[in-house]
Amino acid sequence: MHNVLAVKAMMKSFELVSGLRVNFHKSVIGAVGISQLDKLVYSKCLNCWQMELPFKYLGIIIGVNPRRITFWNSIVDKIKSRLSSWKGRLLSMAGRICLIKSVITVLPLFHFSFFKAPIAVYNQIRRIQAKFL
Repeated sequence: MHNVLAVKAMMKSFELVSGLRVNFHKSVIGAVGISQLDKLVYSKCLNCWQMELPFKYLGIIIGVNPRRITFWNSIVDKIKSRLSSWKGRLLSMAGRICLIKSVITVLPLFHFSFFKAPIAVYNQIRRIQAKFL
């Protein structure tokens, strides 16, 4: 409880020094390894919501097993939507190759820097790429 009160005091000090205001009603508190009752008490003390698992942070889902293919479905769906077949008919071969390189390298790169994808996901991305080309 002392740590929670210290965080609240730091946030209030930040408000006084900077002139900005912390909106505790939009803030969430997350804790691992403590009881639900303690989390409830801490969230009431800070006037904020409790964080539930899984949650999204910087576009990455936290709290889900990245070795499962379902974790990667959102990325594969984004690739499919960007490399849709109607776009392939309207572009030249060079345009298709450029679009494939930009989409395939950019979309999953952030996720690949944190997690290793299953082989099935790599194969699925290659199939989408080959079908588009």
